[in-house]
Amino acid sequence: MIRNMVEGDLPAVLDIYKKGIETRNATFETTVPTPEKWSRSHHKFCRFVCIDNGAVVGWAALSPVSQRPCYSGVAEISIYVRPDQFGQGIGTKLMVHLIPESEKNGIWTIYSSIFPENKASHRLLLKFGFREVGRRELVAQLDGHWRSTLILERRSKIILIDL
Repeated sequence: MIRNMVEGDLPAVLDIYKKGIETRNATFETTVPTPEKWSRSHHKFCRFVCIDNGAVVGWAALSPVSQRPCYSGVAEISIYVRPDQFGQGIGTKLMVHLIPESEKNGIWTIYSSIFPENKASHRLLLKFGFREVGRRELVAQLDGHWRSTLILERRSKIILIDL
């Protein structure tokens, strides 16, 4: 079941995020933010969790990419799934829910920056109409190693009807 995230979900959300950090293939972050910092960095809308047997097994949220008004409809997506639930279609369920809700909230471009080694995220994004728009070679270090990222984006076909 997919539902809106509530404050009580944050411990499970942050635990799943911690597990993503530990893979070293999900994010450049190396520490888990406080619930307050996590909440401040994500839009108040489009925060969803996937519940299975009463437990949060995955989550999705959008973050603004800029404070400038001209970019108000551009957001970065985060989708994380509990490792013991990989391959169960949870990312797909979250994406199916998130995309139309993002459009209802005026988001015309969803952006993602992923490590090329993160094949599951790459497949998921392509499945939902994201396209590769670039590659940043050796853009930053993680644990002292230079890493590259792929940049993918999805343009709304509803909001940007004149393109």
